[in-house]
Amino acid sequence: MKAYLDSSAFAKRFIEEPGSEQVDAVCGEATELGLSVLCVPEIVSALNRRRREHALARGQYDSAKRYLLEDVRDADIIHMTPAVVLSCVRVLEASPLRTLDALHVASALEWGADLFVSADKRQVAAAKRAGLATRKV
Repeated sequence: MKAYLDSSAFAKRFIEEPGSEQVDAVCGEATELGLSVLCVPEIVSALNRRRREHALARGQYDSAKRYLLEDVRDADIIHMTPAVVLSCVRVLEASPLRTLDALHVASALEWGADLFVSADKRQVAAAKRAGLATRKV
């Protein structure tokens, strides 16, 4: 199964929160894992926000970042191509999403994902509307 995880879902691999077990299960079942080129910067941003808010110690940040960088080595990274941008425009015209959320849906579409996974209910609804099988975590 080709599973595409947006940043809100993939972050649950590195930050223990509701849905983390579901994400680990999806990653374990997937034969291929797809992530947007946006995923690593978005997760590092979230980890840094948690550090600033004192919800994550420096050592926890370093460990999570190291695990993130190791984990993405096995993933297919979907880049910002003209096809992804055109698909993103179609998603934005069909659904009320923010740009980066639409880029994740478009990346999954262009990659040919069998499953789109997100923690964002609006993004999951848009992915479903675009024809993707979805799972909210």
